[in-house]
Amino acid sequence: MRIDHVAIAVNNLDDAVKEYQAALGIHEVEFETVETEGVRVAILHLDNSRIELMEATKETSPIKKFLATKGEGLHHIALETDGIDGEVNRMKECGIKFLGDVRPGSRGTKITFIHPKSLHGVLAELCSHPQ
Repeated sequence: MRIDHVAIAVNNLDDAVKEYQAALGIHEVEFETVETEGVRVAILHLDNSRIELMEATKETSPIKKFLATKGEGLHHIALETDGIDGEVNRMKECGIKFLGDVRPGSRGTKITFIHPKSLHGVLAELCSHPQ
């Protein structure tokens, strides 16, 4: 496994992208809407990883709730695995709890989230990129 990205919840995606680009000197940014999660995402490419800025697109989005209760900031870390289904099964055998099933994410990935109580208060996403 490796760290795939760090996700940050923001109120205004366009403003946040401009600020991150200026602060970090980032030129390459991809935008995507992930309907299943109710978010619009800006993917900021770094040399060895990515930062994902996320803005809610609907009232039922988990990001909308997060922003309302905690405000802007770190939402989760994402860990990349080559075989998400096998990794989920292995982790479940160790007592790890998940928030939902494996489902589609951005850029054709398969994702699922590990419950923060399983990782000492940290929300983590498991993801597998298409081959």
